[in-house]
Amino acid sequence: MLLHHHVAHRWRWAGLAALLVAEAMNLLDATIVTVAAPVIHADLGGDASAIPWFNAAYTLPFAVLLITGGRLGDLAGRRRVFAAGVAAFALASAACALAPEAGTLIGLRAVQGAAAALVIPQTIGLIRTMFDGAELARAMGSIGPVMGLAAVAGPVLGAVLTHADLLGSSWRSVFLVNVPLAAAVLAVVPLMPAGEPRTAGGPGRPRLDGTGTVLAALGTGLLVYPLIRGEAAGGPAAGWAMAAAGVVLSVVFGLHQRRRARAGRDGLVEVSLFRDRGFPAALATSALFFAAMNGLTLVVVLEVQLGLGRDVVTAGLSLLPWSAAMGVASLVAGARLVPRYGPRLMFAGLAVTLAGLAITLIAHHKSAGGLGWLVAAGLAVAGAGNGLFTTPFFTAALSRVRPHETGSAAGLLNAVQQLGATLGTAVLGGAFLRGLAQGAGHVSAARSAGLLAAALLAATAVAAALMRTDRSGAAR
Repeated sequence: MLLHHHVAHRWRWAGLAALLVAEAMNLLDATIVTVAAPVIHADLGGDASAIPWFNAAYTLPFAVLLITGGRLGDLAGRRRVFAAGVAAFALASAACALAPEAGTLIGLRAVQGAAAALVIPQTIGLIRTMFDGAELARAMGSIGPVMGLAAVAGPVLGAVLTHADLLGSSWRSVFLVNVPLAAAVLAVVPLMPAGEPRTAGGPGRPRLDGTGTVLAALGTGLLVYPLIRGEAAGGPAAGWAMAAAGVVLSVVFGLHQRRRARAGRDGLVEVSLFRDRGFPAALATSALFFAAMNGLTLVVVLEVQLGLGRDVVTAGLSLLPWSAAMGVASLVAGARLVPRYGPRLMFAGLAVTLAGLAITLIAHHKSAGGLGWLVAAGLAVAGAGNGLFTTPFFTAALSRVRPHETGSAAGLLNAVQQLGATLGTAVLGGAFLRGLAQGAGHVSAARSAGLLAAALLAATAVAAALMRTDRSGAAR
């Protein structure tokens, strides 16, 4: 009996490793093409306007379909949907590597993004099924280090693989690397809990809300598209019009979900999630925090390459202190601090992140844009704060989510995180680039973007404070 328990425990951690690899594949694929994009365009030809879409074609369907992917996990079983998504992701990656021209590659990247939207919402739900108590905190704490490593490895790996030109593959190897990773994940899937389909909530077998799916996809797409394209979407007026239409459709989507819930029919989102003020606050917290973090990392990369004129490998390595500190802090938070301090750790993480940002900005200004040890130390402190925040955040955001709400909650959290990340890169990256274009100097441009990030982190603290309520609205 003891041996059986030991074996089951070991395979749970093997399942966690597979889930983390799947999460890392998504982040790698969202960043690895950034470096290879100019080489891809040079090889495949076509209009230069296609270059941004090598990444945007992946990001857009991923953001749009995350809510649907999470709901499918609730209805069809998380393990089943996860396996289907990983298999589709591997096939799409192999097809991308064989793409003969730019239009085909862009279409296949959209398939990749749709497949990732099936995979990512299932990972948190499966982790919660596999672990509980202190082990759950440790498992959730392992997400940060893996994501930090993937964030750093993506651009560097893209540069190395493209430059190595393995067997004459050039840029195609950045897609082929997904195939063995996906195969390894699929080999471990049978060891994961099944996560059987939900049958409660109405007569007969639950069905996906088709109208809700269309409304959610259109609403999210209209919000994300102008953020990805920026000025290229037809100018500021067209971008604002799209965003306004996205907000209107999102409101219509919410009303549609409420109407289905009152009729006793399954919706795309569990409306019960919004009876707890803490969950909407968690969505706002996620959007604000990841807008600040993703925007900051982009500004660091832009400053190193455009401001200081360094190469892409140097830009990737400049984020190493941030990611390494984030990884260590996430592990410590999951294993030691979250069980002891709970959600209060989020505010310590935000304070540490703000302190690191302040150190970085001051050191950057004093060194006239240099990459000295004090700048690296500031980035490390900010990264540590990131790790201290994310582990208790996800634990707190999902702590009161019921089992049948998990897929919907995870899909919403991931969708809002993606929306926030896109907003942050557009706003902070745009602030930095505008500063350069207006002749303010790269140091001044970086400071302006950093101050915007500080404002976002302050707003994050306010939203996080609202998370600490129970389902009746009482303070915790």
